[in-house]
Amino acid sequence: MTHRSGGAGPVPRASIVDVAQRAGVSVATVSRALRDMPNVSRTTRDRVLQAAQELQYAASPLASGLVTGRVRAVGVILPYAGRWFFAEVVRGIEEALREGGYDLVLHVLADVRRREEFLSSLPVRRRVDGVIMVALPLNEPEVGLLRGLGLPMACVAEPTAGIHGDRIDNVAAAQLAVAHLLDRGHRRIACIGGDLNGPERFSVPGLRSDGFRSALAGAGLTVRPDWERDGRFTARGGELAMTALLGGPGGRPTAVYCQSDEMAFGALRALRRAGLRCPDDVSIIGMDDHELAETFDVTTVGQPVAAQGASAARWVIGELQAGVDTHRAVDDVVIHPARLVLRGSTGPAPKP
Repeated sequence: MTHRSGGAGPVPRASIVDVAQRAGVSVATVSRALRDMPNVSRTTRDRVLQAAQELQYAASPLASGLVTGRVRAVGVILPYAGRWFFAEVVRGIEEALREGGYDLVLHVLADVRRREEFLSSLPVRRRVDGVIMVALPLNEPEVGLLRGLGLPMACVAEPTAGIHGDRIDNVAAAQLAVAHLLDRGHRRIACIGGDLNGPERFSVPGLRSDGFRSALAGAGLTVRPDWERDGRFTARGGELAMTALLGGPGGRPTAVYCQSDEMAFGALRALRRAGLRCPDDVSIIGMDDHELAETFDVTTVGQPVAAQGASAARWVIGELQAGVDTHRAVDDVVIHPARLVLRGSTGPAPKP
């Protein structure tokens, strides 16, 4: 094994050669496995990661960072890559990192197995100076594992205890949307949101549902359970949810609060297919101010999506520059403003 000096004397440190010998593969295979490169089978990669963990091996920083121990890169972890919100957050992060002289290393954890494999191997494959999670729910063991890396960490959108956060007040944003509908005279108001019982454990749908319910309760209105529908935060899901609302017993709602603009787009399609007009028959309000919301003329509650990513990235860079204790819990949160964006999809409640 190789050694490094410091403290009372040399401290043993496993080398990549040691990992290769333990795993029974070549050094080149170890290098490819630790960098997630192709042409390495899952069985071989698992064996390499196991050997590296047993030897407490950590990949050396890139040559450009040998003096400072920095690789000038920040890892961004998110559950989806193709959706508009995540792309906008990443755009903001990338711009801020580029301005600060850092590269972005993107990791998409699209399923449970990939998530478990990635998080368990992070201590071995640490190739970044900081970590930013985007709308990624974490349990306590996962938070502890990440904090154990000793890297600055920030999260966007999804609240995580003990980690710096950038987000909006989702309860207040939902209340703002419903208040607009109430001001237009609507009293039969439905909600299309996310699956509150799904495996992802996202908190945002629950927070926005809380805001919807509290706004109705403040107006003395009773929430109808059959008027809260799961739209899966997709346009197709919004269309199916709106179709169900239109065909339910007791008549249709006069207004619908959609927890994302994508679901509002789908709801509009369902109205057109049913021969109904928006907002004459049914008003629709969305959330986020998607880049296509203006094209579809959707009233929405906008949030500065890219700005949240940029703010989180600048915070991480600031921590790196300050050289603070990165193992500590951080309780500071930046709450970004949400605003009502009036367009043509909301109008007065139709007369009985």
